[in-house]
Amino acid sequence: MNLHNILEHDARLSSQMRIAEKPGFLRNVAIFFSHSGDSWFWLAGLILMWLFGDATFKKFATILFFGIGGLAVVVFAVKFIFKRQRPAGDWGNIYRSTDPHSFPSGHAARAFMIAVLGTLLTPGWLALILWLWAPLVAFSRVTMGVHYLSDVIVGAMLGILVAFFGLQIYQPLIDWFFSVTGFMFW
Repeated sequence: MNLHNILEHDARLSSQMRIAEKPGFLRNVAIFFSHSGDSWFWLAGLILMWLFGDATFKKFATILFFGIGGLAVVVFAVKFIFKRQRPAGDWGNIYRSTDPHSFPSGHAARAFMIAVLGTLLTPGWLALILWLWAPLVAFSRVTMGVHYLSDVIVGAMLGILVAFFGLQIYQPLIDWFFSVTGFMFW
């Protein structure tokens, strides 16, 4: 099977999952989950977490802030290399106009990175919620017609890899920052 056949199969399967043009409860749920992975939403959430959270949540917010920023750079670099156009459709004009490329899904990458970091840095109940939420964000992007299935699968894998890579450099970077500035986040 060649790449052209794989992409055709991917487009066909993604189209079968699509509910963007079908009004109703499932579409509304998909819209909710699709937007819940937006970076602006997470920026607002991180600010609230930082302002009102305990030391655990301040640490989580700080790591997520830098993780989301670093992940965005990686996702946009890959999108620039591949330049795969989004599936045609009317829903998600904000995504289509600000970022016409679909591969990989930044929302899926962000959601799975957050789930991995949440598993390692937050209470178990929150980690469980994040692992239930992440695939719903990813698949909602396909059902709403702004991504192909392969976009969200690769995005999820990329988010997981960036989370683990980021954790490898996190502690030495934090130790260096504290030694240079003497500033403590928590």
